[in-house]
Amino acid sequence: MINYTIYENETSTQWVTFVHGAGGSSSIWFKQIRDFKKQYNVLLLDLRGHGNSNTQIKNALKGKYTFQSIANDVLEVIDYLKIEKSHFVGISLGTILIRQLAETHPERVQSMILGGAILKMNFRSQILMKLGNMFKYVLPYLVLYKFFAFVIMPNKNHKQSRILFINEAKKLYQKEFIRWFKLTAEINPILKWFRQVELGIPTLYVMGEEDYMFLPSVRQVVEKHYKSSQLFVIKQCGHVVNVEQPEIFNKNVILFLKMIQ
Repeated sequence: MINYTIYENETSTQWVTFVHGAGGSSSIWFKQIRDFKKQYNVLLLDLRGHGNSNTQIKNALKGKYTFQSIANDVLEVIDYLKIEKSHFVGISLGTILIRQLAETHPERVQSMILGGAILKMNFRSQILMKLGNMFKYVLPYLVLYKFFAFVIMPNKNHKQSRILFINEAKKLYQKEFIRWFKLTAEINPILKWFRQVELGIPTLYVMGEEDYMFLPSVRQVVEKHYKSSQLFVIKQCGHVVNVEQPEIFNKNVILFLKMIQ
């Protein structure tokens, strides 16, 4: 089982589960914990190969990674903790995992808060994937990861997010990075399906106005999925919205959760 941390709130029956992205860990949510644990039971996860899940499951997870198998890791934890239903908060690639979980087990997902959501790979991101595939066996993974981080988070005000994710990525192994990178082979068809199908689960997209790679496609999807989806755009903010603008992120996510309860 992947590593997890819980913060229980005796006055609430509601759970909020936080899912980080590739190369991160549960530590990226440190600016959320204080505000959310005041009102909710909080579950933090370290995805396979990340954070404190990088050693105890190394031998058990030698096979090919898929979005479904990684989403099943999350399901295993909430089953073990007997959490019938949870709100899910994700960032970047973590938003894909939450949506995948909602596809197969919608009854377990009370709402989805998708920060820096990835719904379509634009031309630049397609080029990034091709470059990564060309050099993933040649260059040290950290060189590739730093390059990706600068392309996705290029501005001065994105520096904190870049440093945080690069420092977390240092804890990965080269083989682990390659396993995760191979997920990109299945990303286009799965994202196409997500864009087409509206699940009916209350969904809040929280995007930075400077998230030029992913914000345009999210705008288009929210227009189509207007029955269940909302978009909140944070000004002067890039891809990792919960790190760059934590106060605005926390306030608006909690308002959304209260509105749908």
